[in-house]
Amino acid sequence: MTETRSISVLIADDEPPALDELAYLLGQDPRIAAVHRAASGAEAVRLLSERTVDAAFLDIHMPGLSGFDLARALGRFEHRPALVFVTADEDQALEAFEFAAVDYLLKPVRAERLTRTLDRVLDGMRAAPVTGPVQRPELVAVTLGATTRMIRRDDVRYVQAQGDYARLHTEESSYLVRIPLSDLERQWADAGFLRVHRSYLVQLDHVTRLRGGAGHATVTIGAVELPVSRRLQPALREALDARRLRAGT
Repeated sequence: MTETRSISVLIADDEPPALDELAYLLGQDPRIAAVHRAASGAEAVRLLSERTVDAAFLDIHMPGLSGFDLARALGRFEHRPALVFVTADEDQALEAFEFAAVDYLLKPVRAERLTRTLDRVLDGMRAAPVTGPVQRPELVAVTLGATTRMIRRDDVRYVQAQGDYARLHTEESSYLVRIPLSDLERQWADAGFLRVHRSYLVQLDHVTRLRGGAGHATVTIGAVELPVSRRLQPALREALDARRLRAGT
């Protein structure tokens, strides 16, 4: 059943253009019932003491009360909204997820990326009562040049073997990690990752199409088509069928 205008959200940002842009993008999504704006951390606390919201989109760098300060304060509320951090600084993702954030959005926020964030907020609301424990996303440390950053494992769409390394492909980018594909196949099996070829591991939730016969088959993930080996086709078809049954489609 499709969710329709059912979420109320708070957005807090001390930069008016960023506040206006995020409010506009949220207002375009039919699942949003109301958007409450706060131009400072203190104003956000006041609004949250007066009304209940389902999700809070918090800029990390605000004068006075920062987004992280707000997250700590929200832990004392009886109804704790889902947390989403919005920032231009990607280096603080690990600290953000220590607060059990649902997501971490980089500015400028893109409409497609925001849609995925709202999907996660709704999935979290369906999976557990508001007062229940908050599920932390599984994080993966990746290296970019001389820096290390954290990405969510559920953002990884497929993994490609590169010798003793593996390349993790997300919607926005790809990251090389020093671990063989065979090790990831074993470690990530419970998270919905399945080997489809000697060089590829796919996340089943991101597969949109399987086509071809016994001789040659491919899976489609986003705009990418990946080969499926003949030996692994039966297991892939069975796994996709099982996922469709669980989803009721």
